[in-house]
Amino acid sequence: MLDLLDYRRRVGDLYRRIREAESSVAAWADFRRARDDLFRAHPQSPLDAEQKRAFTGLRYVDYDSAYRVLATVETDVDPVLVRYDLGDDGQFVCRRFGQVRAPLPKGEAALSLYWIEGYGGGVFLPFGDSTNRSTTYGGGRYLLDTIKGADLGMDGARIVLDFNFAYNPSCAYNPRWVCPLAPPENRLPIPIQAGELAFDEG
Repeated sequence: MLDLLDYRRRVGDLYRRIREAESSVAAWADFRRARDDLFRAHPQSPLDAEQKRAFTGLRYVDYDSAYRVLATVETDVDPVLVRYDLGDDGQFVCRRFGQVRAPLPKGEAALSLYWIEGYGGGVFLPFGDSTNRSTTYGGGRYLLDTIKGADLGMDGARIVLDFNFAYNPSCAYNPRWVCPLAPPENRLPIPIQAGELAFDEG
């Protein structure tokens, strides 16, 4: 448990630095370095011991400022519940509480925001796009998961959506993990050519 506490503390500190950074590009470089360090050496890494020994770093698309958007959250949405069975980790339940629209290089992304039900809660934004199963993980990626510290912040009343910080769920690295993936409404027909690429074990 203390290892997990330390891992989450480090992720929380990383996203605090991202929110406070004067340069998004510098923050992204810090993001990459910190994640590589966690994956390579931390006891709570998604990688197993053999994968850690072979690990050479996670792969990303080069930073593109066109994929950083400030979006207004529309809250007049049907509060649909989405339930996931995570095996030994039990049920994961989230409720749609808003929607955002992000104009991106290949078209507009309309995405639902979810609130994680349970003590404390948190914002959860999983998404899929047309790069899945080609250059990115087939199950989609995450952009926000504030219960685990992945929070890019706000600018006034608008939420920061920087897809350069999109990252893979743990199940992208090892089948021992079971992850909540993007529901159908968050699977976009356009490519999101930013963020983490599919994991390559070497």
